[in-house]
Amino acid sequence: MSAPTTVVTPTRDVEPTRPPRDRRRGWVRGGLLALALVYLSALLLLPLVGIVWTALSPGWSTVKETFTRADVLHAFQLTLIITVVTVVVTAVFGVIVAWVLVRQPFRGSGILNALVDLPFALSPVTVGLACVLLFGRGGWFEPFFSARGIDIIFALPSMVLVTIFISIPFVIRGVQPVLVEIGTEEEDAARTLGASVWRSFRRVTIPNIRWGLLYGVALSAARAIGEIGAVLVVSGLIQGKTETATLYIFRAVEDRDTASGYIVALTLAAVSILILIGIETFKRRIGREKKV
Repeated sequence: MSAPTTVVTPTRDVEPTRPPRDRRRGWVRGGLLALALVYLSALLLLPLVGIVWTALSPGWSTVKETFTRADVLHAFQLTLIITVVTVVVTAVFGVIVAWVLVRQPFRGSGILNALVDLPFALSPVTVGLACVLLFGRGGWFEPFFSARGIDIIFALPSMVLVTIFISIPFVIRGVQPVLVEIGTEEEDAARTLGASVWRSFRRVTIPNIRWGLLYGVALSAARAIGEIGAVLVVSGLIQGKTETATLYIFRAVEDRDTASGYIVALTLAAVSILILIGIETFKRRIGREKKV
């Protein structure tokens, strides 16, 4: 008598159903993403499209005419000079201040650390007015510079000073957490092997903080390019002399030369977008180095 055979019927793999809680989280996540995209479009993309349309609607001849005007070229040149000087000064002194706050704490360093954020709290117009009070007619330092024939207010030096003051916190806050993260082990090892403080700083510290430094420099450059409040107060808005690109846009809108002003604004926006791409590249590089 043969043993009974068992017939095995194939069964389908049943996909596990998502719990209601996970589905709700997915809907909430999707809704927040859609809201963020709508907000970003309304805040950035639509105005940018409007600028492009207004700038290019008169034709390419207006673009060519704008970029051949002497006051426009001077405005771009002055913006470039201020940005380059600001980036160099903020990079050097920003690293020094961050290094002192992290590596050389002293009594009162907490006050200095709080003062670093002062430019974020102050209105740029207030910064410009403070510069006028210090270097303008009747100011504290005006007799010293006037006796030597040096113009500070309504000239390039005051424009550079206020831009540096406003931009330097970005470098300090970009470098400071990186110094805390890397610690002092490598620097101590370099000094143990006979390296001086400067050699250790140049060969060990700088390479370790380079991406944080570049991130802060990129933010500082973006702020310098787009600054208008403090620069407007100290520059005097002298056409062809103390007029930056942002001040030219301000004057062009006032004079109803909107097409030319929007072309210059579109150029600054393109530069800012490139800087933004650079910032995101730095952030991802920093994130990868931290994971390693």
